[in-house]
Amino acid sequence: MTFRKMLLASVAIACAAIPASALADTSGKKIALSNNYAGNSWRQAMLTSWEKVTGEAVKAGVVAAADAFTTAENQATEQAAQIQNMILQGYDAIVLNAASPTALNGAVKEACDAGITVVSFDGIVTEPCAWRIAVDFKEMGRSQVEYLSKKLPNGGNLLEIRGLAGVFVDDEISAGIHEGVKQFPQFKIVGSVHGDWAQDVAQKAVAGVLPSLPEVIGVVTQGGDGYGAAQAIAAAKRPMPVIVMGNREDELKWWKEQKDANGYETMSVSIAPGVSTLAFWVAQQILDGKEVKKDLVVPFLRIDQDNLEQNLANTQAGGVANVEYTQADAIKVIESAK
Repeated sequence: MTFRKMLLASVAIACAAIPASALADTSGKKIALSNNYAGNSWRQAMLTSWEKVTGEAVKAGVVAAADAFTTAENQATEQAAQIQNMILQGYDAIVLNAASPTALNGAVKEACDAGITVVSFDGIVTEPCAWRIAVDFKEMGRSQVEYLSKKLPNGGNLLEIRGLAGVFVDDEISAGIHEGVKQFPQFKIVGSVHGDWAQDVAQKAVAGVLPSLPEVIGVVTQGGDGYGAAQAIAAAKRPMPVIVMGNREDELKWWKEQKDANGYETMSVSIAPGVSTLAFWVAQQILDGKEVKKDLVVPFLRIDQDNLEQNLANTQAGGVANVEYTQADAIKVIESAK
């Protein structure tokens, strides 16, 4: 069963047509994407999905504009200024992947006070006036340790690779990993590095910390770092641990090669970068007058040993395993949350 079928299992027919009411009510509305970072394959896939889906929506007359903006330095102050510019430019809604869950709250409140709808996703904000779309990132982290407990029941040493420091997603996944270690105390985290969700950064960070570590039997990750970790461990001529992957094509390709060569087993998990398109449609629905709960949760996308080949075949070279959302998908998510 595909990820989309799991998400929409209770939907008998996915309506591809755009309702006339949406065309009438939001055709003059402008939506902007405020993104804090574009330096890895997940963010690039997220932006590509946004451009593809929103471009079609603009062409169809659903909204007047859906412009994307990315800050240069991944600084909350820079993104706050970006949001303030969007207020001045007259956008009706801002879809936000935030550099910080709290540092942008002032700018977000300014937008809300100006009558602008703010929908945060992935990197969400805590300002009450905003909407939030996220997966259960803590569970995403905890489930990695649970998987390792079944594959390696005797436990052992783990290396943790974290994401961008100070970002909500990084904190939540790491908290979940540590909850998992408490639940399965046969495991011990003996090292932790920041890989910034990028293979090259992760490879350098892991290579730098390996000489100080005892042998590790597992590597818990956040996505975009598994392949880099594997390269660093192989270069150090250490036994290859079970590395949890993050749905990137290079990770899945390496996993497939190892699986074919020696039966290597692991799992892979991440949020689908196309969640940006869900956030777009949620913003459009709010502008269309729909009642939407402030907090929406979507499933994370997990790949296991038995569906690796299928997911790899469907993942673009250099990309990330993905799902893009339709308006019908967004309506389903909104309705299921009520």
